[in-house]
Amino acid sequence: MAGTLYLVPTPIGNLGDISPRARETLEQADFIAAEDTRVTLKLLNHLGIKKSLVSYYEHNKAQRGDALLQRILNGENCALVSDAGSPAISDPGEDLVRACAEAGIVVTAIPGPCAVITGLSISGLPTGRFCFEGFLSTTKKVRREHLESLRQESRTMIFYEAPHKLVNTLEDLAEFFGVGRKISLCRELTKLHEEVVRTTLGEALERYRETPPKGEFVLVVAGAKPVVEEKPTTQDALNRVQALMDAGLSRKDAVKQTAQELGLPRNQVYETALQI
Repeated sequence: MAGTLYLVPTPIGNLGDISPRARETLEQADFIAAEDTRVTLKLLNHLGIKKSLVSYYEHNKAQRGDALLQRILNGENCALVSDAGSPAISDPGEDLVRACAEAGIVVTAIPGPCAVITGLSISGLPTGRFCFEGFLSTTKKVRREHLESLRQESRTMIFYEAPHKLVNTLEDLAEFFGVGRKISLCRELTKLHEEVVRTTLGEALERYRETPPKGEFVLVVAGAKPVVEEKPTTQDALNRVQALMDAGLSRKDAVKQTAQELGLPRNQVYETALQI
């Protein structure tokens, strides 16, 4: 009988955020797959837990994933953790979850710390609809294509960023979204020096160009305002029919073309055209 894959969230800064259920799951698992075993070992030492650790991260997931899958298929229970927060969110654990799901293995997620939701909830920006975009690519072409696809995104957007890349990212966000777009910069969440700066992209750039940023950031960016399309008026229809008739079209053809161009009912345009 196959084992179970448990997704265990770990504190994103405050060790007190580990839940009793998460701790119990780590204690009872046969082994723990960790993004960085050194980071996880510190957490286990804090909890007084001794457990077999296996590294599973971006650059070894292809070969290590098959080995982990086989162990679970053989009946072992695996607890998957990332360095901080919920595994499988902007994390190589996504691939292991997919492999287990395809193999019919039970995957259970333990609720807990997640920087995305923590940052969004205190951002002061709309939370009803949002999209998580993770880290922007360091490849210029891919990065710009990503941002271009978000230019008209109306939902609140959430990004992760490291301090040494923050200014460059703010410059790119300002280029695509405008310096007046609202942003909440959430720094060092749950830690001693937690800080939330609610401002605009332009003001954020000025701030962090003068004061080098410190700590990991969750960037919560307001979505674009919906584009309100103005409906063509009766006068618009009248002007267009007149122009087409002046160009030599018959009233009937001018009405037909105007209705198609302006997306108006032909009968309505015809009634308007009778004024000519």
